[in-house]
Amino acid sequence: MTRIGLISDTHGFLDEQVFKHFDQCDEIWHAGDFGTAIIAEQLRAFKPLRGVYGNIDGADIRLQFGEVATFTIENVKVMMKHIGGYPPKYNAETKKQVIAERPQLFISGHSHILKVMFDDVLQCLHMNPGAAGKQGWQQVRTLIRFVIDGSNFKDCEVIELGKK
Repeated sequence: MTRIGLISDTHGFLDEQVFKHFDQCDEIWHAGDFGTAIIAEQLRAFKPLRGVYGNIDGADIRLQFGEVATFTIENVKVMMKHIGGYPPKYNAETKKQVIAERPQLFISGHSHILKVMFDDVLQCLHMNPGAAGKQGWQQVRTLIRFVIDGSNFKDCEVIELGKK
């Protein structure tokens, strides 16, 4: 059983509440737009960190993280990409990648819109944690916490950090 804290679009702002909400997590995954390398350093000092760079991230983040991350946790293949879209409205490049990789879990950020939905066609769960930072049009800053147990997803929680 692996407990995951999922965050995205911090845009250079990391709310102290994140550490409380992710305290029991085994790993933190950041779906891009860190904003600064300091955010990655703070998260990495707290828990093991996986991530991808976003469209606003500079060389300091792009040297640490790729555009796409594909990895396996327990029995779940995961693909993460900052700008990806969502079922069935993936962008064209991402749709090709998802079809080729066949992940059971696809994670994206960028839109600042929190979504958890299953793609019946590709048999893949899609998650976007919304935005945890203060930049953008979202009204409420959000995170997701969930568990991977073998090949199962469970205990998915949406966490609201408050208004931006």
